[in-house]
Amino acid sequence: MYERALGEDGACLRPLEPWRAEEFLAHLDRGREFIGRHVGLPDLVPDLPAAGRFLRTYADRAAADTGCLHGIWAEDRLVGGVLLRTMDVAQGTAEAGCWLEPAAAGRGLVTRAARLLIDWAIEERGIHRVEWQVAPGNVPSIAVARRLGMTREGVLRQNYLYRGRRRDTEIWSVLAPEWRANRAAA
Repeated sequence: MYERALGEDGACLRPLEPWRAEEFLAHLDRGREFIGRHVGLPDLVPDLPAAGRFLRTYADRAAADTGCLHGIWAEDRLVGGVLLRTMDVAQGTAEAGCWLEPAAAGRGLVTRAARLLIDWAIEERGIHRVEWQVAPGNVPSIAVARRLGMTREGVLRQNYLYRGRRRDTEIWSVLAPEWRANRAAA
């Protein structure tokens, strides 16, 4: 088990493992409506058995080196998460994502956590391209992509059905050389 500090405020990043299913569900229940405005996670995890299955899926992806899931804790309470939804080491590509409950918004937690995750993906796993897919109306997530130095590549128009409506997806990305240059400049 490991934990990484996210700054001086006591917030930290830890693996979000299957044995934390009850804590994960309680966290989602606190932010279900807020998180579900743009992210399908609350719909995927309506109850404890689904929470366990979801976390086991990511434990399996971590074991297979095809993705990973990490929780963000503040004041010893799970308040959000970051993940590599997909990771293809052979191709050097990954898709990062995030979510956060409303009480933790506006503190830079997702940006700090995503920065650690992307840095690990690029420097430790050799990922060349990290993608960030976001609903155009998800202003906070777009702001994170910008703070991470990502470039907006375009919009996939009406590419997925969400809660009965067709939605667009903005594609943002950062390439390893850009990531390293941005980090060196900071």
